Amino acid sequence: MAANHMTKRNVKQRDGRTVKANAGLGRATGVFRTTGRTLRKVATEARRPWAQRVTRKEEGEETKRWSQVVTCATGRKATPAVVNAAAAAPSEWKGADLKNLGLAVAVGAAIYFCPHPAGITTQAWHLLAVFVGTIIGIITAPLPLGAVAMIGLCASMMTKTLTFAQAFAAFSNQIPWLIAIAFFLAKGFIKTGLGTRIAYYVVSIFGKTTLGLTYSLVFSEALLAPAIPSLAARAGGIFLPLAKALCVACGSDPENGTESRMGSYLMKTFFQGTCISSAMFITAMAANPLSVNLAAAAIGETISWTQWAVAAFVPGLVCLITMPLILYVIYPPEVKDSPEAPAKAKEELAKLGPMSGDEKIMAVSLLSTVAMWVFGANYGINAVAAALSGLTILLVTGVISWKECLNENGAWNTFTWFAALISMAGCLNKFGLIPWFSQQVVSVVGGWGLAWQPAFLIIVLLYYYSHYLFASGAAHIGAMYTAFLSVAVACGAPPLMAALCLGMLSNIMGCFTTYGIGSAPPIFGTGYVPLNKWYTLGGILSVYYLFVWLGIGGAWWKVLGLW
Repeated sequence: MAANHMTKRNVKQRDGRTVKANAGLGRATGVFRTTGRTLRKVATEARRPWAQRVTRKEEGEETKRWSQVVTCATGRKATPAVVNAAAAAPSEWKGADLKNLGLAVAVGAAIYFCPHPAGITTQAWHLLAVFVGTIIGIITAPLPLGAVAMIGLCASMMTKTLTFAQAFAAFSNQIPWLIAIAFFLAKGFIKTGLGTRIAYYVVSIFGKTTLGLTYSLVFSEALLAPAIPSLAARAGGIFLPLAKALCVACGSDPENGTESRMGSYLMKTFFQGTCISSAMFITAMAANPLSVNLAAAAIGETISWTQWAVAAFVPGLVCLITMPLILYVIYPPEVKDSPEAPAKAKEELAKLGPMSGDEKIMAVSLLSTVAMWVFGANYGINAVAAALSGLTILLVTGVISWKECLNENGAWNTFTWFAALISMAGCLNKFGLIPWFSQQVVSVVGGWGLAWQPAFLIIVLLYYYSHYLFASGAAHIGAMYTAFLSVAVACGAPPLMAALCLGMLSNIMGCFTTYGIGSAPPIFGTGYVPLNKWYTLGGILSVYYLFVWLGIGGAWWKVLGLW
């Protein structure tokens, strides 16, 4: 009777609207054994003012409970008026930041429709417009970087500037794949707990201060630099998982909004350290031997491993020591001192106990990968094949699953935008824009009749900051190194000194963008450093590095007799 009586009652809702129950409430009898008592209680609740029945905290639960009762009783779901009101309200814009997107499009369109200089093809000029628009989009980030890159490729194909094969050529390039696989290896490193174990061990030794932790990471990476020529493998595959584990172990994680606790400072310093260490040895970066080969052809002198290392030692060491201190001042971590950290780290290590089976598998996978990165070139094993062998071990043993790899959004996002930029930058060189630019510099600077010192400074500045146009150190070296070295020598610069300086700066110049060197995409992809901070800090340090390498380095090269 109570149920039938309730079927005819209009149940009051929060805003005075009513939901009339269907005449079929009797069906609820088979569902609830206490239907009469339940519905009488609900009816009593309905007659009371809503403010008395429900507090703000309980509002969501009350609405949900009442909806379930009506649904079970009537066979159809009631829609509360609150939901209807929300649905009727104007929806929030979910798409791109139209202001920043409009800026990128406007700049690209302006260049696209401007007359191009003589000596440049229309195709090269249009691609430059698309490339500049894409770079502005990456800097202002109206959408995630991968989406911006896809829009750039779309524009290049819709304007018939690039074919599909040209636009997606770099998606088969080994560097983007190496970066993506490094993310997968890092997943296993952290998931198994091996990263945490190593991180706690490092903290137990150097963890009294954030600065101490950072120096230990920077110099550890620099010590391995001569042995591992792939910067993406060294930074992304070996040290990035450790750096992230250190940050998480110290309570700094962008997923929890605590990245500025110490992770932002550590990650930015770690990245800058990879640029410096790559410049210190011929074998620390895959493109350095290209500089040596081009220098031999241009000046007729072959740079030895020892010559490069000795020439780079003083400026490189100065940068490795001072750079963390500079960032410590201009980009300080929130947590600077943690005197209790070493003792706590030792306690946590004790709690971890012996290594688990998955940790041992991860260690074998990582060590075998590193061994192949170091010695694989002697047996024809490239860096990607080595990384895939390590990933294969983890997948076959179930340490990580392919689904977990697919869910690594940072890996796929970084892979997408980096490959897209490599494609466009490579075509800029192929279409003749970069050679044209190099020749313009050669003719202008060579015609000024300057002494070799100011002429060389201008050449270095143009070579250094033109790296904004490149997503690869090797591409930059291949396109511009010979031309700029030739004009420097023609202006009177000492050949060997000029060759060494340009070769070393070919690594340092990766310090100011998120795409200019192999270590940038994976480190930036961790989310610890905001885009604006990345470019601002990189720009400041780029000026400082020039001062060190041309000033202190120049004095050191004078001592060595290079000029």
